[in-house]
Amino acid sequence: MAAPRDNVTLLFKLYCLAVMTVTAAAYTIALRYTRTSDKELYFSTTAVCITEVIKLLLSVGILAKETGSLGRFKASLRENVLGSPKELLKLSVPSLVYAVQNNMAFLALSNLDAAVYQVTYQLKIPCTALCTVLMLNRTLSKLQWVSVFMLCAGVTLVQWKPAQATKVVVEQNPLLGFGAIAIAVLCSGFAVLASVGGLYTSVVVKYTDNIMKGFSAAAAIVLSTIASVMLFGLQITFTFALGTLLVCVSIYLYGLPRQDTTSIQQGETASKERVIGV
Repeated sequence: MAAPRDNVTLLFKLYCLAVMTVTAAAYTIALRYTRTSDKELYFSTTAVCITEVIKLLLSVGILAKETGSLGRFKASLRENVLGSPKELLKLSVPSLVYAVQNNMAFLALSNLDAAVYQVTYQLKIPCTALCTVLMLNRTLSKLQWVSVFMLCAGVTLVQWKPAQATKVVVEQNPLLGFGAIAIAVLCSGFAVLASVGGLYTSVVVKYTDNIMKGFSAAAAIVLSTIASVMLFGLQITFTFALGTLLVCVSIYLYGLPRQDTTSIQQGETASKERVIGV
C-alpha cells in the first residue's frame, strides 16, 4: 500500500507547508507581543488551559466527523477512552509534559525576543535525537550528527550576543528566558508545541516529508525575524545572523533522507558469494 504522502498532490503539500510555517511564526510573534505589553498581563496558565480545551474540542470534532454517526461516536469514546483506563493513565504523562512545555514557552517569550526564541528552540532537534538514540536504540547518520553539532554551534552564536529589541520597554531577564527554553526543549523530546499547530503538525507529518518540515521550520525563523524587526525593533547582529544561518542549514541537512544501503550490501554479499563459488 502506498504511503499517504504518495497519494497527495504537490499543491496540497505546499498548502500544508505554508500553513504550518505561518502558524509557527504567528504563534511565536503573537505570544511575544502579548507578553511584552505595558498593560496588565494575563495568566499564562489560563492561556495554556484554554489551548488544551481548544485541542479537545477540535479532536472531538474530528472524531465525530470520522465516525459519521452519533452511535458510532459514542461507541468509539466508550471503547477508546472510557473503556481503556490504563491507556488513559499513560496519556497523563505526555499531558503533563505538554503543560510544563507550554508554560515554559510563555516564560521564555516574556524574556527573549521572538526571533531569538525561535532559533534557540530548535535545540529540540538534538534533544529529540539524543532521546531516540538513548531510549529507542536508533542510530543517526554521519550527516545528521554533523547537522546536530552545527545547530548547537548556531544557537551558541545566537546566544553569545543576543539581538536587542529597542521597542520593548518591559524588563526582561535573558538568563531566565534561556532557562525556560532549556526546560521546554527537554519536554520537546517527548511532545510537540502549540494547540492548532500541534494538531496540524500531525497532518504535515502524515502527508509531507522531513525536508518540507525542515524548510517550514527555517521559513518560520525567517518570518519571526522579519516580524521582530518590524514590531519590536530587533537589532540584528553579525553573530545572530551567522548563528541563524547555521541553524537553518542544519535543520535542512538533518531532514535529508538517509541513504538506503540495504540493496548495496546485498549486492556486495552476492558478489562475494559468486567469487567464492568460482
